[in-house]
Amino acid sequence: MNSINRRSVLLAGLGVAGAGALTACSSGSGSGSGDALVDPSGSAVAAAENKRSNTGRQTKLTLTAAPATIDLGGGVMPKTWAFDGRTPGKEVRLSVGDTLVAELSNQLPDKTATSIHWHGIALRNDMDGVPPATQTAVRAGSTFTYRFIADAPGTYFFHPHIGVQLDRGLYAPLIVEDPKETLAYDDEWVVLLDDWVDGVTGTPDQVFAELKRGMADMSGMDMSGPSPSGSDDMGDMGGMDMGGSSSASASPSHGMSKKFMLMGATSKLLGGDAGDVKYPHHLVNGRVAADPDVYTGKPGKRVRLRIINAGSDTAYRVALGGHTLTITHTDGFPVQHQEVDALLIGMGERYDVLVTLGDGVFPLVALAEGKNSNGLALVRTGSGSAPKATVRPKELDGMIMTASQLRAADDVRLKSAKADVTHQIKLTGNMMKYDWAINGMPFDMKDPEAHPIVIEEGRRVRLDFVNDTEMWHPMHLHGHTYQLGKSGPRKDTAIILPKRKLSVFLDADNPGQWMLHCHNAYHGEAGMMANVAYRA
Repeated sequence: MNSINRRSVLLAGLGVAGAGALTACSSGSGSGSGDALVDPSGSAVAAAENKRSNTGRQTKLTLTAAPATIDLGGGVMPKTWAFDGRTPGKEVRLSVGDTLVAELSNQLPDKTATSIHWHGIALRNDMDGVPPATQTAVRAGSTFTYRFIADAPGTYFFHPHIGVQLDRGLYAPLIVEDPKETLAYDDEWVVLLDDWVDGVTGTPDQVFAELKRGMADMSGMDMSGPSPSGSDDMGDMGGMDMGGSSSASASPSHGMSKKFMLMGATSKLLGGDAGDVKYPHHLVNGRVAADPDVYTGKPGKRVRLRIINAGSDTAYRVALGGHTLTITHTDGFPVQHQEVDALLIGMGERYDVLVTLGDGVFPLVALAEGKNSNGLALVRTGSGSAPKATVRPKELDGMIMTASQLRAADDVRLKSAKADVTHQIKLTGNMMKYDWAINGMPFDMKDPEAHPIVIEEGRRVRLDFVNDTEMWHPMHLHGHTYQLGKSGPRKDTAIILPKRKLSVFLDADNPGQWMLHCHNAYHGEAGMMANVAYRA
């Protein structure tokens, strides 16, 4: 492709699939007033589970959530929380139709409750791991056994769904293999990306406490007018470096200097503000860039990379120096193959790519989009010296692809059908007050059924995401996949750019109560979450 701004291909497509011609079909109110909702442990949920293809095989494991000191390489050894003393946790792998039986043992300190959400799996509702909506939180010192059939192949992962525990070390890959796999390749490499703060500069709870104060508490600044970017949420602080020490006139708690809040991080690919949080490290497979994970292979071999973004506030631009990537799947579902130089992956998204290895040592770079930092792993197939930790292969600025430009493979594309109901999902809030919400209402964890987005089993549902904010949001729907537009890929997490619309379609085939939320851990915890609930 000609270099006529190859990146513009991305900008033209990101977050606008199906945005045109928003039809005036019946629009759900989202209030759910007076509706009886399907119970997460009710008969409708059991009936749906009984319909799933079942091999009769079981994969059993115990996951112990406990404090741990982990080795991230390069002498970085933070204290965090992890599954069985390691981050990422041990990969879980099973085949389509197998039943996963996973006992969670909560050994976290200070009476901390936890849970496990099986991200991307269309499973039975009472095993989704979202307290208090689908289960009671697992108390410290107690156990809970998750048991469900995994009937869709793909690349998934699991993590807690309480507070901002996602930004600790409690996560691991979950791979559901397809016995009828048609892809031809020689090996697999799971590549798990993460932004890391815990035990280095502070804890996620300290990060959230600072963010929740918003930007309105900064002394010495006129907050009444627009920001330098012209937005009212100050998403772009004019490129100012906000990471230095406080000015003499600023108080320690209300000064310009923020310990965790990231200022001036911008990305054209993300439509402006790139993120909220300063991370000291970006990890690939639990290793810092200065001491990277190494995949060893042979030249000419074809490898399937399963790339997972388990981060909490960072989108990654991913490229393998000296190679092109062939995208085959996103969020577990096959797409029409697309050859690219790099891809942009938001929090919660997963991409499978094929690559034919060259001869030498090559950097796999996960550029923290807009944050001037990166994660790094190496592919070694021959002799050669390792590149610097800050290496920037040219592929990062080549042909970049995101989901809205992909097309679903023929066998997984939704059958053409008119939407029975349309719900507008308006994303609201700003950095000033840090009041992120859906349809202007922050989610109430004490009353998860307060303002449901009500749908009915057997119906085709259209969700019109309308991003009213100055920041991008990766929107994740539990228990389902949705299709971007009429022929886009099947996804469970999609990037919605600021001031843009994205229309998606889903078949309501998995009864229960399901969270729809921003997978920025801090936006979700602040309130950008809603309950997509089936009418009983």
